[in-house]
Amino acid sequence: MKYCIGIDTGGTYTDAVLLDKDTGKVICRSKQPTTHHDVSIGVGNALSALFSKDIKASDVACLAVSTTLATNAIVEKRGARVGLFVLGYVRPFKLPVVANVFLKGGHDIMGKEEQPLDIENLVDTVQGLKNEVDSYAVCGAMSIKNPTHELVTEEAISLIDPKPVFCSHRVSSHPGMEQRAATACLHAKLQPLMIDFLASVQRSMIQVGLECPVTIICGNGSGASLEEVAERAAVTMASGPAATARFGATAGKKNALVVDVGGTTTDVCMLKDGHTVMSNKGCRIDRWQTHVQAIDMYTAAGGGDSHIICTSEGKLTLLPTRVQPLAMTSDIPDPGDWLGRGKSGTLILPASAGANPDDPVLACLSREGPLTSTAIAQKSGVGGIVLEKRIERLFFLQQIGITGFTPTDALHVSGRLNLGDSRMARKGAEALAAELGCSVEDLCQQVLTLTEDVIEKTILDYLGRAVWGEQKAVPFLNYRDNDLFFVNFSLKLPLIGIGAAAKAFLPNVAKRLQTTVFFPELFETGNAIGAALIGMENIQDSP
Repeated sequence: MKYCIGIDTGGTYTDAVLLDKDTGKVICRSKQPTTHHDVSIGVGNALSALFSKDIKASDVACLAVSTTLATNAIVEKRGARVGLFVLGYVRPFKLPVVANVFLKGGHDIMGKEEQPLDIENLVDTVQGLKNEVDSYAVCGAMSIKNPTHELVTEEAISLIDPKPVFCSHRVSSHPGMEQRAATACLHAKLQPLMIDFLASVQRSMIQVGLECPVTIICGNGSGASLEEVAERAAVTMASGPAATARFGATAGKKNALVVDVGGTTTDVCMLKDGHTVMSNKGCRIDRWQTHVQAIDMYTAAGGGDSHIICTSEGKLTLLPTRVQPLAMTSDIPDPGDWLGRGKSGTLILPASAGANPDDPVLACLSREGPLTSTAIAQKSGVGGIVLEKRIERLFFLQQIGITGFTPTDALHVSGRLNLGDSRMARKGAEALAAELGCSVEDLCQQVLTLTEDVIEKTILDYLGRAVWGEQKAVPFLNYRDNDLFFVNFSLKLPLIGIGAAAKAFLPNVAKRLQTTVFFPELFETGNAIGAALIGMENIQDSP
């Protein structure tokens, strides 16, 4: 068994590479669209493309998998609906979950009970929440010293509602209630996504006859088993960036910023003396500061598949949500009929066959085909906030898809990318350009400039936090362009570009920041190569 396979499943593409285990040389590689309604299809297609009459599944010693699905879900504000219970005398804080419930209970720094647990309120609250959440997180004051109240709460919830419950003392041994609660919430939020993803990986392996050990890349650059990831899903936060950093370390630059421009997010991490820098505080994704051990990195929404809309005021805006590019979507109505100012910026797609006939939205899409939300409301009788929440839920369950105009479409129209249907992308560009009263070429340039703005801001946010800390960096960077002056930056570090979209955006970003950018060989599939390298290192380290 002389080969190792690395896979990276992102929001847009699933990349796979086959490496020679002895030399680390890439033998072959594959890039396939990520199939969100059934990830195993895209993973299976990527794996199948690696094999030939000379290379068989039985020749593979290990499979290493990195993914940005968890990170993307948090940035796009998706994932399971979580109810959080906080126990004890603590200053109230708020996390982006369905419910933040504060109850009496908790312990002091010596592990002694401060006040009895409020079981009566706990039971009443769970009864009211059980139809609104998918999982629970519990965080008690000083549960790292005495977890009794967390354990009692876990048991009480399970007796009323048999859904997953995550206790903070099991996922973090550090003080800091909000960060510990956030860590437990992320495990609860991501577990269903990761269980589905891991099942998809296993189905894909069966399809191609792979029986080798599997390593899932964690945010700290180590590997974990399928079982460990299923129990502690948040360890995959920064999985993709960890693989990115490992590949970036092969570029021969001792000190540099590694920038991965993906479909959903832009990820930035640092190399110092040729090695990845680890975070002392734990992983931070979007608004979530956690105790999850990870490389020192920063992730922000903004990539090739970010949603571009024209607001009612006639302003072009890049949203943090990812949509399927028009160029990569088949069998949809002419974008000129539904895209533009005052119209819906997205089209809802029936993603899975055999829609539930009892669901009015799915039944409507199955009967009518792709529709805007306005058309769904008219044809299904479901509208307003109810329809918004239903579409959000169906998208989380991957039972529908959403398409709209993206930077990827602008690249197709500009002739800088040719992976999909440029004609459909052009029709979308024409619709938006007509609303703005500009040429298609000007529109596309505005879209690309918006994307470069987001990438530049992500890089500066990362560096500002590293130098000044968050409290000082955020206000300064937010006001560097004001009515009286503009602040320009000149970086002392070069950029290393990774990802299929990197070459389209990073050269101009590097010019703005007065630095250089380097693209290593095979940078388009760098994450998959980084995953394979980590997988090979795990094999060598195992007894």
